[in-house]
Amino acid sequence: MNIVNILEEIEKVDGEIYERLNPRRSAMKDFYNMGKKVALAAMPLALGSMFTKAYGQSTPATVTDVLNYALTLEYLEFHFYNHGVEAAPGLIPAGLPLGAIKTIRDHEKAHVALLRGALGGAAIPAKAYTDFDFTAGGTFADVYTNYDTFLAVAQAFEDTGVRAYKGRATELMSSPGVLTVALQIHSVEARHAAHIRTMRAARGAMIKPWISLGAGGVANDTGIAAVNPVYAGEDTEKQATILITGIATGVTKAAAVESFDEPLTKEAVLAIAGLFIK
Repeated sequence: MNIVNILEEIEKVDGEIYERLNPRRSAMKDFYNMGKKVALAAMPLALGSMFTKAYGQSTPATVTDVLNYALTLEYLEFHFYNHGVEAAPGLIPAGLPLGAIKTIRDHEKAHVALLRGALGGAAIPAKAYTDFDFTAGGTFADVYTNYDTFLAVAQAFEDTGVRAYKGRATELMSSPGVLTVALQIHSVEARHAAHIRTMRAARGAMIKPWISLGAGGVANDTGIAAVNPVYAGEDTEKQATILITGIATGVTKAAAVESFDEPLTKEAVLAIAGLFIK
């Protein structure tokens, strides 16, 4: 979850959000440049001032609901990585692997601080690690004792995030500035997903840096039903109604599937996240 997506969610329930701030183009330009003007620690206050300007001291309940759900998702991701770093001694190998997971954890922590600062007193109570079930009802029972399982769940989170951005892209077509920012963030999310996949491959997993067909003939067939929704639809052979398989010499179904990524709907993303929320 990122602030550009949050603003787009708010626009669904308050179509005048940008006009409340400034003309749309000016508002998004100001937001895009925020990171250049204020320190990370000050960003919650800066974002909070944006909402004060838009609504005064009373933010509509619908907007608060959107921000608080986003905060719940950020807590989920933060606690997943933080528990692996701080409360599971020896789970993550020292050196580059631990450094990578710490970096991702710190990103999520910054997102939590940003959202709580924006919501102020309307923020939901802080979520604890115990508010989530990272075993997904026992499906990943050894997620914090088996490093390979931990990375597999991390991959599911990251791959879901990348597809989620694509699922929202058409909603941003009328806002070129917002779309540009979203695509810039999306590319970084994709690198995160590829890095987690590379970490798994280094451990001997038969996996590529991109989504590909599994042994069962569907995308990343893990044999674990709970994970299947993450890759639903990624085995398609058509793009824009054109059959890609066989379109040129050597273009097999596997090659066709690997050449394109598919979006996930908002509903699908929420269903996947719901597996880990008590």
